[in-house]
Amino acid sequence: MEDPQVRIAVLEQKFEDMKPVILRIESAITKLSEVNTTVSRMLAVQEERISNQEEIDTVLFEKIDKLRDKMDSDHENVLARLRQLEKRVWMIVGAVTVISFGLNNPLVIKFLTPPATGTTIPMSEYRI
Repeated sequence: MEDPQVRIAVLEQKFEDMKPVILRIESAITKLSEVNTTVSRMLAVQEERISNQEEIDTVLFEKIDKLRDKMDSDHENVLARLRQLEKRVWMIVGAVTVISFGLNNPLVIKFLTPPATGTTIPMSEYRI
C-alpha cells in the first residue's frame, strides 16, 4: 500500500488540477443566474405588454361594436327615409296618372265643363 503522505499529495494535486474547472463551473453558475434574472425581467416586461395590449384590444373591440351599432341605426334611418320618399313619389305618379286620364277623357271633360249659355247683348244699348 502506498504511503498516506503520498496519497494526500496526490489528492492535493488532483484538487489543484480541478480548481480551474470548479472556478469555471462557479462562473457558469453565476452567469446562468444572471441570465435567469434577465429572462425573468424580460418575461415580466412581455407579460405587462401583453396585458396592456389586451386592454387596448378590449377598448378597440368596444369601440368597433359601438360603431357597428351606430352604423346599423343610421342605415335603418336612411332606409326609412327612402321608403317614405318612395311612397311620396308613387303617390305623385298616381296623382299625375289620374289627372292626365281625367283631362284626356271626353266624358270627364264634359262633366267638368259647364254648359255654354248663349248670352246676347241687345244692340240698342250700344247706340251712339
